[in-house]
Amino acid sequence: MIHLSPAAVSEISRLQAKRQPNTHFRLAIKPGGCSGWFYDMSFDEKINSGDRLFDIDSFQVVIDAESCNYVDGLAIDYSEDLMGGGFRFHNPQSVATCGCGNSFSTTTPSLF
Repeated sequence: MIHLSPAAVSEISRLQAKRQPNTHFRLAIKPGGCSGWFYDMSFDEKINSGDRLFDIDSFQVVIDAESCNYVDGLAIDYSEDLMGGGFRFHNPQSVATCGCGNSFSTTTPSLF
């Protein structure tokens, strides 16, 4: 489904350690951004009906059913440079991305 680089796992784990126990890393695709869709990452204690749970390395990733259609094959990396750190998304379903790389467009029909 999705792949997280060791650097992304390390950064997500670091951020999650600052949260309440029993939080899950949530990945969602939402309408917006320069190219039509953007990646939304958060921590959530609640698992909703229809959510899918994936065990990746040392934590669980929660993805809602609608977003699953947009993240198949997604690779997430984390890197730091002179401008600061950030997550990088490599989505094989993306047909275009904006300059910042956080929003994308796809030929997948909209479910939202």
